[in-house]
Amino acid sequence: MEKFGFQVIVDEIFTRLSAEDIGRFKCLSKNFYSELSSHAFQMMHALRSGDSLQKKLLSFKDTSIVVDDVVAGNLDVVRSKTLSFPNNVHPSNLRILSSFNGLLLVCNEGICCQLILWNPTTRRYKVLCDDYFNYNHHRNSDTGGIYFDQFNDLKVLNIRCYRNVTAARVYSRRRESWRTINFGSVNNYGSSGYSWSTGVYADKTIYFMVSNYWYPLGERNIVAFDVLSETFRMLHFPESIVVNPCQGHFLTIAKRLHLIVIGKSAELTADLLRYEEEGWMKVFVFNNPRVVDYVDRRRRTNIIEDNKWLITSIWGDMIEVDLSNELLKYLQHVDNYNGPKGALLIETTVSPID
Repeated sequence: MEKFGFQVIVDEIFTRLSAEDIGRFKCLSKNFYSELSSHAFQMMHALRSGDSLQKKLLSFKDTSIVVDDVVAGNLDVVRSKTLSFPNNVHPSNLRILSSFNGLLLVCNEGICCQLILWNPTTRRYKVLCDDYFNYNHHRNSDTGGIYFDQFNDLKVLNIRCYRNVTAARVYSRRRESWRTINFGSVNNYGSSGYSWSTGVYADKTIYFMVSNYWYPLGERNIVAFDVLSETFRMLHFPESIVVNPCQGHFLTIAKRLHLIVIGKSAELTADLLRYEEEGWMKVFVFNNPRVVDYVDRRRRTNIIEDNKWLITSIWGDMIEVDLSNELLKYLQHVDNYNGPKGALLIETTVSPID
């Protein structure tokens, strides 16, 4: 009965605490450490943290890494925290490839393009490899994603493009090893003319936007990776979007896949669409989109600021949009978003190390 009572406390109370508080309780006893470090607890805590309207915005500044609160869609910098990356790597050398359940897949471009799995909340990290690229690294063509498979093994998908060939491999946290997987019919997007987005996880699938910014200008493709079968397939870009050229940016809202589409005809446009039943439905039209110039880029490093949202296009443009009250209410449920120089994430105890 005593064991049952302790388990109820862990499941119903501790899973609702902050990751920082959980770290303190781990120090109380071996029993606390064991229970609060278990995979089951980490998953339940991450699930409940993801349902909260409070998220964290991690931003790479010029000389530091800053974490701010995002509450109900608004940026709150009152309790900003400054972090150091493992081994004091300079922020200018870091690039986020994916974020998932409080973990970041980060490429250290300063040292052999190390691939690092990092929990910025607990400060724990794992260097997955330092032979990430044995060729010249192309920052627009190499990407990845993070997921749990059906056996609850944390895995990392790494996609590399070189000499017109696309290759994929998967890292297993449990086995601490890599293996190559078949890319199938998706293997025609490996040339330097194609730009790959970061990976976004939704409904047991990791999605990538692949655009051609040379010829044919405006070609758009969506590559989906099923995390259970570990196979790739193609999805249609929204057929209702007739503006050309246009490009997209993935995010998840209330755990559902969404797409921001930026287009240019007579004027710049920005629309928000939701993916459902193998099709796309327009949700909102963003107000007053404008291209952010170089001076403003240096000033703006946050995704959200003064009811304005920054969108990073796959071609490297930055677009700023004004948020109406209705749109801001919808966007307060954003789970996952990689923006300029950072990412929106939740604070969890999920460990990069098994």
